[in-house]
Amino acid sequence: MRILILKGDGIGPEIVAAAETVVQSVSRRFNLGLELEYGEIGLESLESQGHTFPEETVAKMKASDGVILGPLHTAIYPAPEDGGVNPSGGTRKALDLFANIRPSRVRPGVPAHVKEMDVVIARENTEGFYADRNMAVGSGEFMPTEDLAISMRKITREGSARIAEAACKLAEQRSGKLTIVHKGNVMKLSDGLFADTVKEVASDYKLDIDEYFIDAMAALLVRKPEFFDVIVTTNMYGDILSDLAAELSGGLGLGPSINAGAEHCIAQAAHGSAPDIAGQNIANPTAMILSCGMLLDWLGTRHDRPELREAAKRIDDIIETQLGEESGRTTDLGGPLGTDAFGDAVAKRIEG
Repeated sequence: MRILILKGDGIGPEIVAAAETVVQSVSRRFNLGLELEYGEIGLESLESQGHTFPEETVAKMKASDGVILGPLHTAIYPAPEDGGVNPSGGTRKALDLFANIRPSRVRPGVPAHVKEMDVVIARENTEGFYADRNMAVGSGEFMPTEDLAISMRKITREGSARIAEAACKLAEQRSGKLTIVHKGNVMKLSDGLFADTVKEVASDYKLDIDEYFIDAMAALLVRKPEFFDVIVTTNMYGDILSDLAAELSGGLGLGPSINAGAEHCIAQAAHGSAPDIAGQNIANPTAMILSCGMLLDWLGTRHDRPELREAAKRIDDIIETQLGEESGRTTDLGGPLGTDAFGDAVAKRIEG
């Protein structure tokens, strides 16, 4: 099974290296036979190839069984016409990665803003207000005059249905509770279509279903996070809510995610590239490591390989143990470990 590694920008090379150490250890521990390959993306490929998202890398992504992608510092990229394409949006579009799955859980011993939380946010990933991925050609954002900017929002029945299916399957595997988040009282047509489609899909499952407007949901997630389990929502709402959930449960450094479609899956931590601490060996690689575990779980389900799912569970269990000990945490969580030392410690526990 071939796994493509793309280091990304900023702290990307550091946290991806720590995650790679863990992936190699779990491959040995469970005899997974993972073959790690490498490609260029972001600032690395811009320097060597003049493009942040080269076709060669896209081809490697499509040919691999899974991808590990580091964070990207898109804010400093040149204009798209000068080679500065956003690889995150480009990847989701090129590989049709319609589901962004982001779990947030309070872990024992980890400083958090809430006492209890164990939620998974299923975020539609290919349309909504994201102007770089909601049109076949061109951008969904444009300026007819220098004093007028217009942004187009796209919601389709197909896009809503397939993220609904993914969310319903998650809820079925967990507690059986699904929360639909939208703003249908204002955007009656677009959010109305999303909510109606999700409810139609969910009617085929035996689930406990409720729904909230996005503003109320943001407040309730802070007030009673333990009430929620699987949350399904549109692209931008899901992006914002998942960052909020990660911060409440201990910080974005703990927030893993995968971007998945019918054929492909990418492990990509929910946080950014943190260029201010790049190269200092102090970045927390937990989110990247857990994202790799989620990738293995997805591959195990897709290919009916229980050893991959067992390996994913091992990663999660070891992270729980590691974070539960103050001496096992990174400096941002009050511990003594650097990025590489944390990865080494997790890998050693996995093989122990």
